Amino acid sequence: MSTIELNSKVKELRELKRMADELQQEIDGLTDQIKAVMTEQDTDTLNGDDYKITWKAVTSSRLDTAALKKALPQVAEQFTKTSTSRRFVLA
Repeated sequence: MSTIELNSKVKELRELKRMADELQQEIDGLTDQIKAVMTEQDTDTLNGDDYKITWKAVTSSRLDTAALKKALPQVAEQFTKTSTSRRFVLA
């Protein structure tokens, strides 16, 4: 791929990311409006003509690795798995 083609691809990628950010802001705004209605109505479920929206509390349990490393560093090290990945960043 030539430098001109690469520059064109990067420019296109930046524009698409900008558009995606704008769409995400639009999505977040609409979501917040719907959540406000659900809060006003004190409900965690809304049913419509062709949709069902739920907004419920979800409880999850996760291991506090920082506390484990502090309290039992040898155990934490024994069960720590290292992985490597590649991160794509466009600046």
